[in-house]
Amino acid sequence: MIRVAEIFHSIQGEGILAGTPSVFIRVSGCNLRCRWCDTEYTSWQPEGTMRAVHEIVHEVLAYRCPYVVLTGGEPFLYPELAALCQQLRAADRHLTIETAATIYREVPCDLLSLSPKLSNSTPWQREGGRFARRHERQRIQLEVLGRFLTNYRDYQVKFVVEQPSDLDEIQMLLARLPPIPKERILLMPQGVTPEELRERGRWLVEACKQFGYRYCPRLQIELFGNRRGV
Repeated sequence: MIRVAEIFHSIQGEGILAGTPSVFIRVSGCNLRCRWCDTEYTSWQPEGTMRAVHEIVHEVLAYRCPYVVLTGGEPFLYPELAALCQQLRAADRHLTIETAATIYREVPCDLLSLSPKLSNSTPWQREGGRFARRHERQRIQLEVLGRFLTNYRDYQVKFVVEQPSDLDEIQMLLARLPPIPKERILLMPQGVTPEELRERGRWLVEACKQFGYRYCPRLQIELFGNRRGV
């Protein structure tokens, strides 16, 4: 059983497949508590219902869309993830899995989207900081990241950037990981409004030009705003 917050048909808003029509399976439950999380109904206040793998697959296939995105929350929390992925791949679906890369499992997928959380994510001030120390301990798992990068062929590494100092943190983290091709490293501005994304995006584009990384948009916010099911 997997706790699912929502299943919906939209376009991929982020990453190297941005703009691709996709069916999203958003699981509920997360081992992190990012300060700026834009899906708090899967982390801070997790919602959703427990569903069997075959029920999820049946609903997804009804959309007749070849691209499927597993997101969260944190999909790798669930041991049943492998069975879900196997059934979707057996149905000829292209599968992307989005993860914070703190929990390792080997599952079949076509694109692994790794999103290590920088220190800008730690909720030191929120709710009296009661989740902050646990989040800080768990947000970067070098061994897990290394295994993903070594054992998965098709991946992208996506960083949420809030301020220029985050770029130094990214460089220090990359130096501790196996070599990653620059075209697989994506920098995405933190923000939940089009205005925030534009403001940070202007200087972040310059950083991408400097380092040779990809700029990552957030089309779902630019097109629809920060709301569910899009």
